[in-house]
Amino acid sequence: MGDMVSDKTMKEFYIPNYILVPDSEVKNASHIPACPVIVFINSKSGGQLGGELLVTYRALLNENQVFDLGEMAPDKVLHQLYVTLETLKYGGDVLAAEIQKKLRIIVAGGDGTASWLLGVVCDLKLPQPPPIATIPLGTGNNIPFSFGWGKKNPGTDRQSVESFLNHVKTAKEMKIDSWHIIMRMRAPKDGFCDPIAPLELPHSLHAFHRVSKTDKLNMEGYHTFRGGFWNYFSMGMDAQVSYAFHSERKLHPEKFKSQFVNQSTYLKLGCTQGWFCASLFHPSSRNIAQLTKVKIMNRQGQWEDLSIPRSIRSIVCLNLPSFSGGLNPWGTPKKKKSDDRDLTPPLVDDGLIEIVGFRNAWHGLVLLAPNGHGTRLAQAKGIRFEFHKGAADHTFMRIDGEPWKQPLPVDDDTVVVEISHFGQVSMLATPLCQSKSIHDPSSPVSHHDEDEEDSTEESMEDWEERKKFGAAATFKFPDEFDIAHLS
Repeated sequence: MGDMVSDKTMKEFYIPNYILVPDSEVKNASHIPACPVIVFINSKSGGQLGGELLVTYRALLNENQVFDLGEMAPDKVLHQLYVTLETLKYGGDVLAAEIQKKLRIIVAGGDGTASWLLGVVCDLKLPQPPPIATIPLGTGNNIPFSFGWGKKNPGTDRQSVESFLNHVKTAKEMKIDSWHIIMRMRAPKDGFCDPIAPLELPHSLHAFHRVSKTDKLNMEGYHTFRGGFWNYFSMGMDAQVSYAFHSERKLHPEKFKSQFVNQSTYLKLGCTQGWFCASLFHPSSRNIAQLTKVKIMNRQGQWEDLSIPRSIRSIVCLNLPSFSGGLNPWGTPKKKKSDDRDLTPPLVDDGLIEIVGFRNAWHGLVLLAPNGHGTRLAQAKGIRFEFHKGAADHTFMRIDGEPWKQPLPVDDDTVVVEISHFGQVSMLATPLCQSKSIHDPSSPVSHHDEDEEDSTEESMEDWEERKKFGAAATFKFPDEFDIAHLS
């Protein structure tokens, strides 16, 4: 399609070639778009839907502003685009300046794909970070649902895409908290592959070999991994079911071609993994209280122990009000509980993460009832899990839909997972948005204090470890990685 666009409506989203393709001939702007977009599509998400969306978006827009994530890394695309925009802007190009100011990003894929893009935007430290809209192409689609973009896979025809673009143009910007995760352990060098290697972490967690001199884990053989998440971190039986699904999809990708089939398989695995009869099939040695010591950072910035009921088999650290396909584990605490325990409704930009526990799948089903919720454990500025040698040799974890099997200490080693607040990123939200902000008139007064938060972050032990989510080689998947394995 190049620099030609026939549809007047599509001109509002259009970016010309001289801004997208290096060394192109600069042309005078005849029209300044109201909502210029860059589109990233995981062509292997949603069965055939990702590929079909790619074709439709490229037919409607300049094909050079629509990228297949299987072919182009988003960090490289955005870095080059912003270098070009800055160069043109300082040369007096009015269109470049307006596009930089108005740019919006669309990402089509599952929650893992959406988190990938969020991590890239955070890491690149762009002068004007663009807000992001998400097209639900995964199984759970918690991130799109949280901001009103729906849970079901979308239509791929021209009319559906045009409708989505118009919603992007009218969507409001909404800041959400970013959460940084650091994990330290001795990484296993070998082990049984079933079918996943002994330590196959989500690709949003990156190896980072520098450990603070004052850190007690600064010993030979320890590895540090870091990354970020925007929806949730979970550990226990829910992650075990997700891992089983992930493994099955890796073994038989041809069976996972539709959202309905994926969800049906997920439910079946929940039954076969014993999640509904956890007391019979899930040894108590894998209950959260048996596995780990937990500390939280309270609202005053002080670390304190968190007591976990012995029956809890799954723990979720939640940033958005959507988990497991649109359920809200925290719910809305009644006024008495809010006053007694200093609990508030979940807000996505208050610098607090909600920590919820579940006993089994039957406990999770209470979320389907009005005012249903899990066991509210705490709201915190940070959380730290510390694992020592115990009855279990592994557990299961996941962040934003991407699960892994986590080896636990077998000798005198220690595994530490620490989650802390780290800035914010902008999302695009429709009127159907489920997320609530401290800036919403209907939201309660927040306990969040920005000055207090800043002082806490500055005093953290090792700022270097927290200054980026993955480094600006950012969230780059290895060449051999198949994005079909990403949700």
